[in-house]
Amino acid sequence: MKLKATKIFALAISLSIFWTDLLAQSTYQTPPQSIADLVNAPSTPSVRFSKDGDWMLLMERSDNPSIAVLSQPELKIAGMRINPATSGPSRQIGVENIKIKNTQSGEESQITGLPTQPNMGGFRFSHDEKYMAFTQTDADGISLWLVDLSTNSAKKLTANIINEIYGNAVTWTPDNKLLVKAVNPDRGTIPQKPSAPAGPIIQETTGDAAPSRTYQDLLENPYDETLFAYFMDSQLMEVDLEGNKKTIGATGMIKSVDLSPDGSYILVDLIRKPFSYLVPANRFPYDVEIWSKDGKKVKTLAEIPLDENRPTGFDATVTGPRYISWRADKPAVLYWVEAQDGGDARVEMEEREIVYTLEAPFSGAKQKLATSSYRFAGIDWSDDSFAIMNERWSKSRKDLRSVINPSDPSQAKRMIIERSFDDLYNDPGDPVMIENEFGKKVLLRKGDLVYMTSPGGSPEGDMPYLSTFNTKTKDENILWRSQAPYYERVAKVLSEDATEFVTIKESTDIQPNYWLVNTKKRIAPRQLTDFDNPYESIKGIQKQLVTYERNDGLNLSAVIYTPEGFEAGKDAPLPVLMWAYPREYKSKEVAAQVRGSQYAFTRVNYGSPLFWVTRGYAVMDRTEMPIVGEGDKEPNDYFIDQLVANAEAAIDEIVDLGIGDRDRIAVGGHSYGAFMTANLLSHTNLFAAGIARSGAYNRTLTPFGFQYEQRTYWEAPEVYFNMSPFSFAHKVETPILLIHGQADNNSGTFPIQSERYYNALKGHGATARLVFLPNESHGYAAKESINHMLWEMDSWLEKYVKDRNKLDEGK
Repeated sequence: MKLKATKIFALAISLSIFWTDLLAQSTYQTPPQSIADLVNAPSTPSVRFSKDGDWMLLMERSDNPSIAVLSQPELKIAGMRINPATSGPSRQIGVENIKIKNTQSGEESQITGLPTQPNMGGFRFSHDEKYMAFTQTDADGISLWLVDLSTNSAKKLTANIINEIYGNAVTWTPDNKLLVKAVNPDRGTIPQKPSAPAGPIIQETTGDAAPSRTYQDLLENPYDETLFAYFMDSQLMEVDLEGNKKTIGATGMIKSVDLSPDGSYILVDLIRKPFSYLVPANRFPYDVEIWSKDGKKVKTLAEIPLDENRPTGFDATVTGPRYISWRADKPAVLYWVEAQDGGDARVEMEEREIVYTLEAPFSGAKQKLATSSYRFAGIDWSDDSFAIMNERWSKSRKDLRSVINPSDPSQAKRMIIERSFDDLYNDPGDPVMIENEFGKKVLLRKGDLVYMTSPGGSPEGDMPYLSTFNTKTKDENILWRSQAPYYERVAKVLSEDATEFVTIKESTDIQPNYWLVNTKKRIAPRQLTDFDNPYESIKGIQKQLVTYERNDGLNLSAVIYTPEGFEAGKDAPLPVLMWAYPREYKSKEVAAQVRGSQYAFTRVNYGSPLFWVTRGYAVMDRTEMPIVGEGDKEPNDYFIDQLVANAEAAIDEIVDLGIGDRDRIAVGGHSYGAFMTANLLSHTNLFAAGIARSGAYNRTLTPFGFQYEQRTYWEAPEVYFNMSPFSFAHKVETPILLIHGQADNNSGTFPIQSERYYNALKGHGATARLVFLPNESHGYAAKESINHMLWEMDSWLEKYVKDRNKLDEGK
């Protein structure tokens, strides 16, 4: 008895000292070496292919920035985050090196003459692919650069004049010039903040309903408005290959610029006042103007009002023209859509939307092209006799695609695909797109046959394929399909009959690489890249896709990772980290589908749970947590019951397999996964610990809807209350670690969510820890932040999960 008491006392002292140290830490910490090695692994280059696939561009990205870089001055206005020193977005990670690789010879060529401190982005090829433009971000601005692809040499074209505050800033013209959005040369210096306010800040409503989501970083005062107008102030310029500049049109708050396919006209969106303190810049009023290529205004196509008073629901939209774009298959024809239901999804209408066109010189009346029964979701163009129109309806998860004849709008559209967009097993995929003579993307088709690439969902997981889809018979013919034990998908189709194409091929421990496949010549595929596996330390870990049933018979799945050499049934069960993200469904059959591929490469990003395989844990990743409400029933009416049933089934599965120790299982997630974690700890004692990153815990702070919940708080107050972990903070008995970026700008996950939830937990005596990461957003970027996050998670798991038995002995 005395010996036991001594052990308990010693353990208590050691844990007390350990945790006192944790609470005293005020500097960034580093996780154990096995985790640090993975998080510091080099990134794999990203790739872009030429039109014919003869060469590829290899782009080597920079590592994560330091916290010092992330802490540079930043303006948070109108829903944007701006670097005031550059007139561009803050928090950008650029490319630090580019190479060209010949796909036939395999020869790599270094691009010479690159910036001395490269931070490159916005890579764009000229239509003839003789040149490539890119932007370079320095400490004091953004410049335009040019690569001559005949010599693989780069040169600087302009000074730091580019304005990348909002939208695309660089576009190639057909005659190999560059249309750029530059900072207004006459905008002057940054406006200084008044030493004292001129008066109170007032908002007023006069009875019009204006429900809106909980946006971050909005305008708050007249000075914010002045700053927004200052940084949006832009001048279009034409820049030739020698860097000579010519101004195009008048200055203004240019939101977006889109050149017609033939280069004759420019579609310009110009933001105008009044600004809003309720919605971000993308909902401010703006004029849509058509300019000639030399900047003369041809027509004001639309005057879009302030978008504050949109009806509720995810299928709601604005009135007036939207989706204003150029037809990809015509020199200069505009098309757009207009809602006929006042933007209100609750209004029943057969012709809910009408698509119109208007061709150059834009002096005639708009022409009706097609109608939509649901919300218009874009058009894939081919030629004057064939295009595919897409429609979607969020409430029912409807995905509808129809063939239309652009030359004869009187012809009824012909529906070719009608499905739930959640249904992976019946997803024919997306059309293969190729570049036409204008350098625009159009359908690859042969008569009624459209070429498609699909993720290939199946009970065995994703097995991607390339096919033809007959738009008359609706028959699908699979031309090529990924084969186990590989996960392979088409990256680029090279031939008109889709017999030659490039794929990305990988397996669980084989790094993704590009391959050239030719199904016509029947020759063996040829490997085009040889990227190294950056995660050699976990090459031997074991991975398996498991399926199991929930208590109501619904099929669930997860991917389980175990340390190298572990044998279930022979070795002692492992501590487990379960990672998940709940999703809502309107069909049990769809909810039960297997998602992802068991053959995909085991890639580790900063937010992955896989680090803990190196620490002796089993990791249950992509643990399906479906919430189903069929017909008129809403999924969230059953959120807690189904969430708990999902967790119980997952625990039973990993325990029954002999892999997991039922008493040492942690649950965790990011964003909505954090919300899930807190709910599970509020309503069960199934877990040894929880980790919740960047979550929302009080749904009354998101009263006009969240995730797939379209009802407002006032329409379903019980749902909002019962789904809020904050409401049940008094019931949490399981240790929970809360981590949040202190500058989170994601709609709904304000940092105050974690702060208030922690206060509620503390007030009821729960075991909890709150970690705010300075200057981090919804996702974390700085090396120091990521390493510290991993250290926090590891310390929590080691104490409350792996060493739980020691804690229990000490009680």
